[in-house]
Amino acid sequence: MKTLDFGKYCVLGLSPMDDITDMPFRTLCKEFGADLVVTEFIASEALNREAEKSYRKMQFGEGERPVGIQIFGADREELLRCLEVVEAREPDFIDINWGCPVRKVAGKGAGSGILKDIPKMIDITAALVRQAHLPVTVKTRIGYDEGDKPIVELAERLQDVGIAALSIHGRTKTQMYRGTADWSLIGEVKNNPRMHIPIFGNGDIVTPAQAVEARRRYGVDGVLIGRGAIGNPWIFEQAQRLLRGEEERPVTVAERAEVCSRHLQAAVAFKGERTAMFEMRKHYGGYFKGLPDFKQFRLPLVNTTTLDEALDILARIKAHYQ
Repeated sequence: MKTLDFGKYCVLGLSPMDDITDMPFRTLCKEFGADLVVTEFIASEALNREAEKSYRKMQFGEGERPVGIQIFGADREELLRCLEVVEAREPDFIDINWGCPVRKVAGKGAGSGILKDIPKMIDITAALVRQAHLPVTVKTRIGYDEGDKPIVELAERLQDVGIAALSIHGRTKTQMYRGTADWSLIGEVKNNPRMHIPIFGNGDIVTPAQAVEARRRYGVDGVLIGRGAIGNPWIFEQAQRLLRGEEERPVTVAERAEVCSRHLQAAVAFKGERTAMFEMRKHYGGYFKGLPDFKQFRLPLVNTTTLDEALDILARIKAHYQ
């Protein structure tokens, strides 16, 4: 079986997010310092019926390595069947999503919904590890609800069936994305003397300083950044600088506009103009967060449906703030 030294490669990783962490955005995050990236989650059932969108989600560039393909599902046989398709793409590892809390996923017993049935979770994970020719990793949450947070014991059981690394989001399934991530439990997993696989923490990391503090305070092998990276690929570079004892560098408005333009053009080339223009709306707020007098550009940028018009607006933003 192929192996990967996660401890060597991952200090800062990009957390997978549906319709956000596609190949164009992952490529930018790698350019700006992300050590490890993972695809958007992909339904095993969709892969098995050869759905075009799901196949596109598996695409990645060589410059993204090490890169994982993340799969989800609730049916053991469906998940096992899709392994051949995933491994044919030759990622560096396969990640199982046991963490998504949204109703359309968790309500079917996939994602964090499986935290209601830990034996099933362990059984499926063990079967995938046995059949896979690549390292298998898991991303999950600390538990199902406030009264059910078994992550310390669960981490041991997942390790015992052979996963190569574990990523933990510090919320329960029922919390969704509300409240505060509990990093103390993530730290408890990492500092459990029985644990020897890499442990990555995730949740509420929106600044470079928070990424550095979480890694140092809780001793995790790596920190995954999700929402804090949306429209802000520089968060990885800035956190890497802090880890080296250097100061963050200022990112000019001109650079923001130029990188946003590159991102937009790459997204259009990858997904087509209609889909890319819609999905890029999620990134604009991050790219231009905190700019004074930005209202005159915000609505036109969000509402445009053509690449040429968006590029023109971005050029005007660059000129306006010089």
